[in-house]
Amino acid sequence: MAQAQTVLVIDFGGQYNQLIARRVREHNVYCEVISYKTPISQIRAINPKGIIFTGGPKSVYLDDSPRMDKEIFELGVPILGICYGAQFLVYGLGGEIGAASAEAAAEFGRTDCEFDTTAPIFKGLKKKSVVWMSHNDYIKKLPDGFKAIAHSAKCPFGAIENSAKKFYGTQFHPEVNHTEQGFDMLGNFLFNVCGCKRDWTMESYAETATKQLREKIGDGKALLALSGGVDSSVACKLLANAIGSQLTCIFVDHGLMRKNEGDEVEAAFAGSGVNFVRVNAGERFLSKLKGVVEPEQKRKIIGEEFIRVFEQEAKKIGKVDYLVQGTIYPDVIESGLGDADVIKSHHNVGGLPAYVDFKEIVEPLRLLFKDEVRALGAALGLSDKLVWRQPFPGPGLAIRIIGEITPDKVKVLQDADAIFREEIANAKLDRDINQYFAVLTNMRSVGVMGDGRTYDYTLALRGVTTTDFMTADFSRIPYDVLEKVSNRIVNEVKHINRIVYDITSKPPATIEWE
Repeated sequence: MAQAQTVLVIDFGGQYNQLIARRVREHNVYCEVISYKTPISQIRAINPKGIIFTGGPKSVYLDDSPRMDKEIFELGVPILGICYGAQFLVYGLGGEIGAASAEAAAEFGRTDCEFDTTAPIFKGLKKKSVVWMSHNDYIKKLPDGFKAIAHSAKCPFGAIENSAKKFYGTQFHPEVNHTEQGFDMLGNFLFNVCGCKRDWTMESYAETATKQLREKIGDGKALLALSGGVDSSVACKLLANAIGSQLTCIFVDHGLMRKNEGDEVEAAFAGSGVNFVRVNAGERFLSKLKGVVEPEQKRKIIGEEFIRVFEQEAKKIGKVDYLVQGTIYPDVIESGLGDADVIKSHHNVGGLPAYVDFKEIVEPLRLLFKDEVRALGAALGLSDKLVWRQPFPGPGLAIRIIGEITPDKVKVLQDADAIFREEIANAKLDRDINQYFAVLTNMRSVGVMGDGRTYDYTLALRGVTTTDFMTADFSRIPYDVLEKVSNRIVNEVKHINRIVYDITSKPPATIEWE
């Protein structure tokens, strides 16, 4: 999405790449992530104000490591290399990178670091603070024109500078919260080194996105896959502003929604002026999922069935060229972006079938994180109820039921999940916990109710706090709230006799169980 000024994040295959972009945008500077395979001519055409090289899992001196043409260093554009990116900067300019040894050991996790605060990227910062290191290799020899501007006990080149060329490198990760002054370091690079302006806001994003959608779709028709969740609701508003009556929103009730949710979604869009169609396809989806227990297979079945339903509905409308989805960037990353690993296929990304009977799939939120989507929704004038609605995955309860999915299990989970969400709201914690839900496990255990033996399911409760949904910590829900939820569920919902609470952060877990 073209802007007056752009900072490019060049992706070398690390897991924090979009987090870097997010941190840049938090400074109100527009940013895009591109692959290291992008031609130099294309980068030159963008005319970026600055370039950031990301981390990556490889060793830069190995033959199969991701590298760019050295012409990248001749564009006259400031560069910040992070971790692998710093090592590529050194290696590409004639320095040396070595494997960790007694001379310079590998570092992982929280590390004390000392900075040269006369350097532009450390201007105004404390001379000593904690950074987050994660490297097996180290900078052995600097290229000509570089000097060290930060060090730790084991890393003499914790950060480096070539002030004449405006090239900088940090062996640590300034984009993660564990680096205490990392946000300000990135800000110093953007403003002190690159000369960026704070001119990118959600209002400007909405204006540009609306214009581009109008130009792309023209006089054609578009079909939006509307779930009623935050992402698709914001996409709906954006599309409605761009093309009006040319948009039809299809809400597929796949029988795996939360309790009463299908009716609630329909009510939310009644009278909105949007062409809204509800398709009740519960029996169709459940029959396809019968006997399936493997999570990836569930996601791919659901992804394909969604597309097939949309194709059928499009034929009823007439010629529809564009399918619009509310895909956001965490979906893209977890489904495998560039050289990154596939964590899990999202039904609207990696779960899509090979053939889709539309001219093009349009994803206007593809570069945004969840909190940015909410900010965009507010900028577009959506109600708080829609903007702050609890996130709900497209596959629905299918990925919150471990093992085979049956209508009875769906009913049990719907009832239990409704109680959990109700009590969280009653405790006024619904804005403090970013996502909370119940999971019906496939584990059964012995219990006792009314002096009789039971052998029923264990229900897991999950609550997390996060801003970008790329990393998350488990929520410290008060014991009295958990106790009330537990008592209500085992007394009001049949076939559950044990409640557990998930206290795992992301990573190593994901937010959803499947």
